[in-house]
Formats: sequence, structure tokens, C-alpha cells
Amino acid sequence: MCWRCPPLPGLSRRSFHQGLLAAAILPPVSTACFPGTADELVEPAISLAVPQDAPRTVALTLDACSGAVDMRIVETLIGQSIPATIFATGLWLHGNAPTVALMRTRADLFTLQNHGELHLPPVLGTRRVYGLPVAGTLEAVRREVSRGADLVGEARGERPRWYRGAAGLYSPAAVEAIQAMGCLIAGYSLNADAGASLPAASVARRIAAARSGDVIVAHVNQPHRPSGQGVAEGVAELKHAGAVFVGLDALPSTALTCRTHAPAHSV
Repeated sequence: MCWRCPPLPGLSRRSFHQGLLAAAILPPVSTACFPGTADELVEPAISLAVPQDAPRTVALTLDACSGAVDMRIVETLIGQSIPATIFATGLWLHGNAPTVALMRTRADLFTLQNHGELHLPPVLGTRRVYGLPVAGTLEAVRREVSRGADLVGEARGERPRWYRGAAGLYSPAAVEAIQAMGCLIAGYSLNADAGASLPAASVARRIAAARSGDVIVAHVNQPHRPSGQGVAEGVAELKHAGAVFVGLDALPSTALTCRTHAPAHSV
């Protein structure tokens, strides 16, 4: 959506533009994002603040971590005119130049945002998160975020505003550091594919059941896994049911809240 686009059905143009302005301000962070134990990891969540009289409205966000591109999803989004926010790493951008070029030609549907340079979770210490090596230090977190933003900015022609960490988990100190850099942290309220690990039918059911205001996360970089087919089917079903898809900047988001994960050497 853009300043020249029509507002959502049931949502006045003034309310839509006010939403854009509100989204330009960093949303408040709940104290739940800062647990008592520094070693605990947090999983941030946000939702869209959808006006009460608006139709069921959701934001589809797709992580592009590394590897290839799932054209089952991309072709469905183009065919159904469904917008999506793509959180891309530098690794994925480097390896998928034709798809990045395609997305740039369809800027009405695809918005590239920052998933980090090397897909390093913004986690302190020496643990591994879902098998991934972590950034380890705040300096490394800042480098991961900043260099990722540089690469996405080069690819889209504009510096991104949103950042989502690899694996969706953060050290509490990293949340503060990232927001101090002026980044909006892209939490989510509906995890559709659990890291592209779920069967297609489960993913489709989760997406089709999305509630108004949900920020959906799934993956677009695993073309050989069944989850991608579920994403394609789920978004098509959700749109057929009358849901409206918007980008993360179309409406203000709720305050960042966090689910905590107990300290562990690995997750």
C-alpha cells in the first residue's frame, strides 16, 4: 500500500494515513521483553492495530534466510495480488538476484526488509540456536543488523526500517541495542510453518485460521520442503475468505511483547 493507494475497505483514507504516521514511531516495548535472567532469550511478538470496523486484515511476512526461492509461494502471491514483506539476508540476496529483480518490478506486492547479513541470531554468548551459530556480542549484533540493512538498501533502493533476527529469538540486551539503532523489530503473532518444518496441510490450516491483526511469519527459501505448498494454499484460502493483506507499514503495530525461553546452551 502507498500514499496513492486506496484505503482498506471500511477504513477511511485519513485513518489509513494516520496509521502510516503512527508506524513511523518506534512502538513501545513491554517489560516482558526484559526477563529477570539475562541468559533468557525472548521471542518478540507484534500485531497490527486494525480498526474495529475494518475487515479481517493480516500482514504476511516471509523469511528468506539463505538458499533458494520457493516459486510456489511467489507465483501464488503474484497471481492472487497478495502483498508480502520479505525479510531477506545478505546471503539470500546474493544467491537469488533474478528473484530480487522480479520483486523490484512488483514493488506493489513485495517489500524487502532486513533479516541480517549472515543469518546470525541476535543472541549473546556461545550457544547455538536451532543449530545456528549466534552473533555472540553486542558489537556483532550491531554489525549483523547494519550490514544487513546496507545490503537490503542496495537491493531495494531504499534503506529498510524493519529488522527480524534469525530464528526470531533475541537476547534482551540485543533488543535494546537494535532499537537504539533506530530499527523496528519485526515480531509476529502467528508462526505458520515453524521454520519450514511443518507439513503442507498444517501450514495451510494455520494461515487460513489467521485472526484480524495477525502478523504471519513463514519461509520462502525452502522450495524442496512441503511447507511452501501449505503457505501458497493457506494464503489463497485466506484471501478467498475475504481477508485483506497489507504490509507492515500500512497500520500501526501493537507494543512489542515477548515470550521468554529458559536459559539453555542451545534451543
